[in-house]
Amino acid sequence: MPTPSAEVATAARTSYQDLSARVALDPWEEAYLRFETPEQEIQKFLGRLRKLGAADWPRDSRILEIFSGRGNALRALERLGFAKLQCADLSPRLLAEYRGAANRVACDCRRLPFADHCQDIVIVQGGLHHLPELPGDLEETLAEVQRVLAKAGRIVIVEPWRTGFLNLAHFISENALMRRAWGKLDALAVMTHYERTTYEQWLSQPKAIQEVARAHFKPIREFVAWGKWNFVGAPL
Repeated sequence: MPTPSAEVATAARTSYQDLSARVALDPWEEAYLRFETPEQEIQKFLGRLRKLGAADWPRDSRILEIFSGRGNALRALERLGFAKLQCADLSPRLLAEYRGAANRVACDCRRLPFADHCQDIVIVQGGLHHLPELPGDLEETLAEVQRVLAKAGRIVIVEPWRTGFLNLAHFISENALMRRAWGKLDALAVMTHYERTTYEQWLSQPKAIQEVARAHFKPIREFVAWGKWNFVGAPL
């Protein structure tokens, strides 16, 4: 795919300063924004990134986060010393929440407006399970990631995975008394409600998901812990 025109790139990167005041939250976004404080989310991402080897990445790495939400993973990366950062998300409203130096692009991550081999690392945390159709949309998304990654690049994936811990978390979040007592549980329940179709679709197809990932990337590190699938791979 060729590099997008200047007009397209400019439109995609647009001004976000007043967008948060002009675009209404949908119910899922509202729940997402109250699930954790920004600092709690940053600390979560710091822990994840360290476990997945971020301490060993060259600090001049070109890093793109897709399905970036409000951008707190970028803030975690900034704290780790990375500066060549970009993010992409379908929601301009969530992109408007980010306050930092990284370039923001509103786009469908199945059609990334980036040149071939322009990124050293692509990160996705909790976005792939929102894809409407599996395995087709996952195939498209990971093919795009493979395209934009440098030959020696890396993909980092953290997504929900069916485990006893995850089942317990959702069981507790469906208890009305617990939801009233702990707002985080209520936010989790609301998010799960609004993404139920794609979420259950994702959790029901672990083998197909891993097959698609391995069709594009050679696993370097892969493990399941605390209801999350963690995958680091190199482009094939």
